[in-house]
Amino acid sequence: MNSPDTWLRIGVGAGMADDRIGPALELLQKCSLDYLVCECLAERTIARETLSRKTGDSKGFNPMLEDRMRSFLPMMRDKGVKLVSNMGAANPLGAAQAALEIGRSLGWQGLKCAAVTGDDVTERVSQHPELRLLDLQLPLEEILPRLASANAYLGADVVRDGLATGAHVVMTGRVADPSLFLGVALHHLGWSYDDYPRLAAGTIMGHLLECSAQVTGGYFADPGKKDVPRLAELAYPFADIHGDGSLFIGKPDGSGGRLDRMTCSEQALYEIHDPCAYITPDCVLSLDGINFEELTPDRVAVRGVSARPRTDTYKVVVGYFDGWIGSGEVAYAGINAIERAQLAAETVKERFRLDGGVASEIQVDLIGMNSLHGSHANAMSSVPYEVRLRVAARCPDKKSAHLLGDHVRQLNMQGPYGAGGPVNLGAREIIAVDAVLIPRDWVRPEITTVGA
Repeated sequence: MNSPDTWLRIGVGAGMADDRIGPALELLQKCSLDYLVCECLAERTIARETLSRKTGDSKGFNPMLEDRMRSFLPMMRDKGVKLVSNMGAANPLGAAQAALEIGRSLGWQGLKCAAVTGDDVTERVSQHPELRLLDLQLPLEEILPRLASANAYLGADVVRDGLATGAHVVMTGRVADPSLFLGVALHHLGWSYDDYPRLAAGTIMGHLLECSAQVTGGYFADPGKKDVPRLAELAYPFADIHGDGSLFIGKPDGSGGRLDRMTCSEQALYEIHDPCAYITPDCVLSLDGINFEELTPDRVAVRGVSARPRTDTYKVVVGYFDGWIGSGEVAYAGINAIERAQLAAETVKERFRLDGGVASEIQVDLIGMNSLHGSHANAMSSVPYEVRLRVAARCPDKKSAHLLGDHVRQLNMQGPYGAGGPVNLGAREIIAVDAVLIPRDWVRPEITTVGA
């Protein structure tokens, strides 16, 4: 176990809701971790979990929580590792209670878990229809009747406070991704929440680690251009961070994947609108001057970041109902396959209209030709032998969405010849997201502990 007053080692247990478990076990087994952090929330996750919980389809927290806890807790207990995660999603207290029950079933009777709540500000923002939606540039009032959820991005201070209870496991709802990691450093190293050079180091640490294997070669590999050795065996990263803010990113010695200036540079720029002003709940981070030094094939030093004081607002992600999507797919192959697919698409659109289907938008994709870049796709150098047609419609009601998919499926007998595997992909309710800014004093985070 590392000395708490000098440095600590934080490993990544997950970088998305359904991330792999195996690489986290490798870290626990080989890398003398102090903490394991699982970042498991996407933009729409809490809205979906909130709705699922209301209908009884889920418990409101990450569906993989049980699998992860059963895999991690035995080694965490044996090696003295603590865990922080936003797997709590729409129900952090339920997630903490579930982790406690799993731990006790595994024989860890002294396990203590903490839940961070207070990020759900749905009721508060509902009382302020004048708030401005950042993407739509409209007042919140425009979507208020369709509002599904509103959650503030909390910062590292709530993670610090959760760990300060002595909990072995801290479950949160919406906390900004890098803040999960920075909060560990605040607690373990005793940093001041106004020490911006150190907040900068902890924030870039979190940003580099938050997407698990992306910094070790995932979402990086491009054969012949950016080769990644043993891509199937990608290791998860860990960070060593010292009391003075010195930061090193590593992966298990000799493990699969790649960790160097290139992988770190790509991840540093990932999902950042302005590299000189990356706004988080804890600080405004600047990457101007960042430098990565390759120390070994499995270890990189990170230097040169700085930060300005945090803003006086929290960003709140709002989820709202935005209609339905209906879609279907079918394949055509052989001579004239493209022309048959195009005829099929026009036939589907016309039948949908004749049967009273309503859609604000219908999209036709020839997968492999224009499904990603549309009309901007380069002309094919040769006519493809096969193509898969996808037709999708944005509809105001579920009935129209199903109707669109039915007409694609019916191409099996009622369209051009040679339809292969036509399917109705069903109707999917759309949960759209936007954001508003609210004063920090509107949010009242709370820490609740369960267990010994």
